[in-house]
Amino acid sequence: MDTARIPNIDNWTERCDLAAAFRWTARLNMHEGVANHFSLAVNDDGTKFLMNPNQKHFSRVRASDLLMIDANDPETLKGPDAPDPTAWGLHGAIHRHCPHARCAMHVHSIHATVLAILKDSILPPVDQNAAMFFGRQVVDEDYGGLAFEEEGERCAQLFADPKKSVMIMGNHGVMVIGQTVAETFTRLYYFERAAETYVRALQTGKELRVLSDEIAAKTADEIEEYPEQNDRHLSELRAILDEEGSNYAT
Repeated sequence: MDTARIPNIDNWTERCDLAAAFRWTARLNMHEGVANHFSLAVNDDGTKFLMNPNQKHFSRVRASDLLMIDANDPETLKGPDAPDPTAWGLHGAIHRHCPHARCAMHVHSIHATVLAILKDSILPPVDQNAAMFFGRQVVDEDYGGLAFEEEGERCAQLFADPKKSVMIMGNHGVMVIGQTVAETFTRLYYFERAAETYVRALQTGKELRVLSDEIAAKTADEIEEYPEQNDRHLSELRAILDEEGSNYAT
């Protein structure tokens, strides 16, 4: 590839990883048209981050499209390539206040959102996938409207505990954080699958078999330490896109 002809080539590997995550999220129908956003910090303190451009469909996002945003720049929304105001409000606040959240992915995927509208929105450890998130969830029970700056600041505070990697945003959707695109996307993928399994189990109306706290905690730790799965997952998705001739990495 001749990168000399492509603008925005800084952090190229990270850009390609993030673009692939957008494409695959659309393929899995976990997107929300031209809404929802992913971001990835690229400097040491996490305040400069890549994010999708304003209102571009996930299925069309390319590596060179991604905006470089400074979470500490109050003039961000006044520029010609300003991000979506709600994306700035939510992701800007997370990258300002939560340096452990290197990558943040927010979607309104169907089953995670069903979970978010239940009175009790915690995903219980009903299977191995769900156990992955035992002790790692936080629920936002105070939805206050679109995630402009004030709402974004409030939500960011809920990620103060670095152990919490999933925010079930009551009456809204889900926000997943991680250290890399691969880790965060894999976490998002499995949370949606686990939420679907749980919702379908509830639909049977039968009593559920829930794992003990001890086994759920053990399983969560084992999965978190499982070697290479996150990187291999994203690598395989990129390989599929490459074989199909996708332009995500342009």
